[in-house]
Amino acid sequence: MLAVRDRALPLAFGGLLAMAAAMGIGRFVYTPILPFMAEALGLSKSQAGLIASANFLGYLLGALGAASARLRGSRRRWFLAGLAASALSTAAMGLTTSFAAFLALRFIGGLASAFVLVFASALVLDRLAAMGRPGLPALHFAGVGTGIVFSALLVVALAAAGLGWRAQWLASGAASLAALWAAWRLVPAAPETAAPAAGPGRSDARLTLLVLAYGLFGFGYVITATFISTIARSTPALTAAEPLVWVAVGLSAAPSVAVWVAVGRRIGNEASFALACLTQAAGVALSVLPAGMAGLLVSALLLGGTIMGLTALGLIQARGLTRGDPRRSLALMTAAFGLGQMIGPSFAGILYDLTGSFRLPSLAAAAALVLAAGLVGLPRRPWRAKLDIES
Repeated sequence: MLAVRDRALPLAFGGLLAMAAAMGIGRFVYTPILPFMAEALGLSKSQAGLIASANFLGYLLGALGAASARLRGSRRRWFLAGLAASALSTAAMGLTTSFAAFLALRFIGGLASAFVLVFASALVLDRLAAMGRPGLPALHFAGVGTGIVFSALLVVALAAAGLGWRAQWLASGAASLAALWAAWRLVPAAPETAAPAAGPGRSDARLTLLVLAYGLFGFGYVITATFISTIARSTPALTAAEPLVWVAVGLSAAPSVAVWVAVGRRIGNEASFALACLTQAAGVALSVLPAGMAGLLVSALLLGGTIMGLTALGLIQARGLTRGDPRRSLALMTAAFGLGQMIGPSFAGILYDLTGSFRLPSLAAAAALVLAAGLVGLPRRPWRAKLDIES
């Protein structure tokens, strides 16, 4: 038994590296690199938004593909393949200046990151539950914040060395390849038994509300997450904060899963999710209010401190509401999230080009987060529904 428990920590750490590479780097490194790309290539805000939306379209379709019953092969094989595709498409962004190629590569990267999230989470969470280590999923999900911090520091260091956006993409891809090798070693192959199909039950209505709220969360976070570095760079009074904002997002994201899971254990999962949505709504609104550099940094901390907390709470709760193999529920959650975040950047970019400001789209995103908080508060006796990460 001790040997089994000893294998749990490397497994969770392998999940952390997978999430750091595919999500923290593969999905989110675009944010700190974007200002350098836009300046060098003359990208408009609409074009920048379309590139981001291409990634999120891939994420949406990847989530739907991961839910397909026709998809054969082990979960480990699919998440390793997703990691490889994420790393290669990230590096390839530094090898072209074609707008069409940017769209295609970010689409592939989004597809790959969804596969990694769905398959790695299903595999790692199931194995940790079987090993009797219910506290370690927080380490797995902390990979996103860890990857964000790493990518932010990497971009800052390369920029300080005089290296531009091409080198930033290539270095990010190389780091993701290194994480692929480590994840391959730390998440070993093991026999996978087919779980019984999930059946209908009283939890279906709660799961439906959770899926809807998760989609609104996807729309609510993504505008600020995509453009916060651009907001800092394009506002003279905030320029000095540009190297710091994405680091602040990552630093607050890394411990956020453990924090929000602990909150969920005390007040219930719906209440914890709703509270995190309201906290994030405040951060999103603060990013476009006249609060100065301190306000933007607080916005970054609130955003980072809730992104992965909400992600983990949502996915863990969806797993708890599912009877049998959780892959379909995890994929539905990821698809709803992907739809919301696919709409956000293009919506924000178009409104920016029309109004010259991110204020209107950001306030709309904050409103969506408030609505998400209301949806998860609808189930009966939400304060008694404890977060169960062991089920």
